[in-house]
Amino acid sequence: MSMALAAALLVALDVPPSPIRDDEDVVFYPTYGRQIAGGTRWALVVHGRIFEPEGDSLKRAAALGLMWRLLGLSREQAETARFKQRARAFLVDNERGKAMAIRLGETIHPAGTSGPDGHFAATIELPGDEVERLRAAAPGDGDWIAFEAVTRPGDRRRFAGRVRRIGPEGLSVISDVDDTIKVTEVHDRAALLANTFLREFRPVEGMAEVYRSWARSGAVFHYVSASPWQLYGPLSEFVETQGFPAGTFHLKPFRLKDASAIEFVTSQQDHKNRLIEGILRDFPRRRFVLVGDSGEQDPEVYGAVARRHPSQIVRILIRRAPGPARAPDRFERAFAGVPKNKWSVFDDPDPLCGEALTPGGGAFIDSSPP
Repeated sequence: MSMALAAALLVALDVPPSPIRDDEDVVFYPTYGRQIAGGTRWALVVHGRIFEPEGDSLKRAAALGLMWRLLGLSREQAETARFKQRARAFLVDNERGKAMAIRLGETIHPAGTSGPDGHFAATIELPGDEVERLRAAAPGDGDWIAFEAVTRPGDRRRFAGRVRRIGPEGLSVISDVDDTIKVTEVHDRAALLANTFLREFRPVEGMAEVYRSWARSGAVFHYVSASPWQLYGPLSEFVETQGFPAGTFHLKPFRLKDASAIEFVTSQQDHKNRLIEGILRDFPRRRFVLVGDSGEQDPEVYGAVARRHPSQIVRILIRRAPGPARAPDRFERAFAGVPKNKWSVFDDPDPLCGEALTPGGGAFIDSSPP
């Protein structure tokens, strides 16, 4: 599509010209689309963020100093290349009040207006036949539909995003990230900070193979975490390079000016509950497997979700993460009222590659308390 034609479409659709300036960047997060109106239409969710990266300025240096002191890191740690790289996403100028637009196929759609944190979101409704055409045109995995931001004439940058088309029935895996698929050591504050900002992300051994085996059987994945959206870049790279199946991401809003201590790398029970409830509400006929770990509140969160949605939750799998000893009856209390054949606690993920992911499956998993 030519720049002139794109501009004409913007006018015809009453979509304002692109607000993305030359010194601003846009990132889109992988989302999903679902059937509505009795299956005749689809609702595709678009979610992204617009921001201006901070250059090497006095302002950026001051913000970087505030951040490493807030985290309790040493000056030597703050000078490492990896810390500066991971911290960069927290030190940008978020752009608010920007009316965004995307190009989906040959059509331009409004994509929401950015808020104080730079985030924008919109739900785009399309007829089923149009979604099928977009799916057929998609390279590789046709369940993912690609789009891109509308930029200014002459701006040759491409800000790409994608949305996964998910049917109303089937199996979905809602997976935690920290200490479930990525080694974080949340129980140890110093190790948590080092694993988040100073070290290369390391996978929990064996989990990628398990998830790939489930994906081959048709499961789709949602990565739900209390990690902040600023860590999406390294987290998505980790998921891809370590061979985990592609999935949608659902992280936590965070602004450095509102922070206290390490709030942004700690779990929040209400936050995860809201994210999971939204996914279950959007797919009432799908079956769900919840995968987490014992390091924080996953057993309690998942147990509560399973009690509220007994027909949708078919399995809960909890990795026994290293850390302080837990009360012997913790899991029994967390999963009170949940049938025992629906939940399991495991140490070694390897046998899960043969898991049928149905109630009563995976009898090889030790469900007894530690």
